Amino acid sequence: MDDKSRFTTFWTTESKTTRNVLARIPETSNYRPDPKSRTAQEIAWQIVGEEAMLLESLETGKGVWAPAPCPASMKEVVNAYEKQSAGLVARLNALPAARWTAAVDFFGSERPASDMAWSFLFDIVHHRGQISTYLRPMGSTVPQIYGPSADEP
Repeated sequence: MDDKSRFTTFWTTESKTTRNVLARIPETSNYRPDPKSRTAQEIAWQIVGEEAMLLESLETGKGVWAPAPCPASMKEVVNAYEKQSAGLVARLNALPAARWTAAVDFFGSERPASDMAWSFLFDIVHHRGQISTYLRPMGSTVPQIYGPSADEP
């Protein structure tokens, strides 16, 4: 299995888990563990934006951070994530091998596209972990992530 195929396989699995975590964020929660922290909805929107940026960067060779304003509801955030994720594998599969091994202009510095993709995946998993620690204090439950949780044995 080549690196792009391995990445696509990991991304597919991780995106399903991420969707499950995002779907647990209560609609009306403004919880943040500290005044400096973002709300779960804000972090969820960061994930949506990072995923979009990654795909566009791989396709165009240039990373541009220009996320839309955060939607008013978690339902809209989850819907945006689901819609974007639905086409993700097809876009990754359509990516020419040369784009996967090329450099990407990432805020003025050149980075290997494949390295950037893996970094984005790990960053999204990191943000998903942040959200998972917010769920119980928000009155929600934690889905299985890499195995059973106290809420989903």
